[in-house]
Parts: sequence; structure tokens; C-alpha cells
Amino acid sequence: MSLLPPSNNDQYKGSAFSAAFLALLAALTIAPALVHSFAPDGGAVGIAHLDLGNRRDLVVAVFRWEGATQLAFGLAMLAVALRYRPLVPLMLVLVMLERGLMALQGWVLSPPANGHHPPEHYGSVVVILLGAIFLVLALRAPGRRRY
Repeated sequence: MSLLPPSNNDQYKGSAFSAAFLALLAALTIAPALVHSFAPDGGAVGIAHLDLGNRRDLVVAVFRWEGATQLAFGLAMLAVALRYRPLVPLMLVLVMLERGLMALQGWVLSPPANGHHPPEHYGSVVVILLGAIFLVLALRAPGRRRY
């Protein structure tokens, strides 16, 4: 018994571009996860430009918690992109759900009071649109695949 079951990439019939896009998303998730987990301010000041006020400890703790969840999700995305490609469509849907909720919260339900949006608010909208394109490519029938 090993930690990871054998790869099943030979069963994937979708576009290789979709798997590559998922691998890119994994890297773009793991990198900020490491910042949120290990930077002295969790990226709250250095990246998001937040005023931590008198609750610095709470804000940094929340950013570290987010870093932990990002790291786990990013590693799962990377495993799917590299070893378990039949799960690429499912993982793209999960990414789109996550980013959709993030965009809803950042732009509609809880927009920043000062009007400044961190980079993730913009990135989430872009990832939703690109995710939809790569999801369609991942679900294409093998006979219709051109790349």
C-alpha cells in the first residue's frame, strides 16, 4: 500500500491544456498559501494593504488559517493535474465554485469599506472565466478533440 494510488492519466480524454491550466492554478494557489502561512504579517499588509489596527494578531491568524486551506487545496489540484487527470473537470468545477464565492464576497456581500480590492478579488473573476473555458475543453468528446 502506498500513499498515492497509481496514476490513471491514460483514462483522461480531455484537453491536455486543461490539465496544464489546473497545474498553473495549483502553483498560483500554493505560492500565496506559503506567504499567508509564513510571512510575518501573513500578507495582510504586504500584499492586501490592510490596516491591521489593534487586532493584528487576529488578522494574521485568519490569514495563516487561509494559507493552510490554500496549501491543502493547491496540493490536491497539483496531484490531479499530474497524476489523476480524469478528475480535472471536477477539480475545475471546485475551483470555479471557490472563486465564485470569493468574488461574491469580495465584490457584493462584503466589499472593502475603503474601496481598495486586493489582487485576489480581480484574480477570482478571471479564474472563473478561464475555468469555464478549460472545463469545456476538459469535457470535450475524444473524437472532437483537436489539441
